[in-house]
Amino acid sequence: MSALTVLAPHGDQFGAPTPEELFNLPPIIPGVDWFTKPVLLALLASVVVIVLCWGAFANPKVVPRGLQNVVEYGYMFVRDQVARPFLGKDADRWMGLLVSIFFLVLVWNLMGVIPVLQFPVASHIAFPAVLAGLIYILKIYLGMKHQGPVGYFKNMMFPPGLPKFIYVLLAPIEFLSNLIIAPFTHAVRLFANMFAGHMLLAFFSMVGFWFLFEKLTPLGAPVGVLGVLMTIVLTGFEMFIQFLQAFLFAMLAAMYIGNSLHAEH
Repeated sequence: MSALTVLAPHGDQFGAPTPEELFNLPPIIPGVDWFTKPVLLALLASVVVIVLCWGAFANPKVVPRGLQNVVEYGYMFVRDQVARPFLGKDADRWMGLLVSIFFLVLVWNLMGVIPVLQFPVASHIAFPAVLAGLIYILKIYLGMKHQGPVGYFKNMMFPPGLPKFIYVLLAPIEFLSNLIIAPFTHAVRLFANMFAGHMLLAFFSMVGFWFLFEKLTPLGAPVGVLGVLMTIVLTGFEMFIQFLQAFLFAMLAAMYIGNSLHAEH
């Protein structure tokens, strides 16, 4: 018997939220199984990003103000911290893609702490997997286009300047790392952080609601207050993680594109 169950009124049990309850959501329209809340929020996020960028840059001013000023800060952050370190002189060519990825993933994530919405889109593995898969396809296409099919795999698996016997071990490791492990971790890193963060927030918010409103008792009230405080603290921490994961996802995309455009030597 858990400590939270003991603090509840006799005969009542506190039930922690399960992944099935939090992530296996019913369809919004009966009979349309694919149209669930995550799909709706993903579409809404795309609209939000388009509206933000359109509103900021449709009629840009020399001295940015309001929405243009806010979005320009995001643009400059992606340019200076994501694109230029990995793409160098090619950074400007890929800014449209990288800015879109950064803002889309950021909005996906922030939906987990927005009241009423309260669901991070990236906590469903399908969404980061599809986005990472598209970047993976682009990475291979650019590598073969700019380095040639043979040159791309040769530069990847046989970096110059090493003793030949090292390649026996290094070549398969590089192949697995670049073509299998990299796209997998690109998607799973984002998914796992959003999944775990949503579980924690749901747990502590449920603790606060249960012991302060649903089943208030003298012994349970302090636990409920602790649950509320932890929810507030974790919400702030989760927002930082959400921003960080959007940055890391865009940064890895820039790194993969940069490695495909220019062979590592």
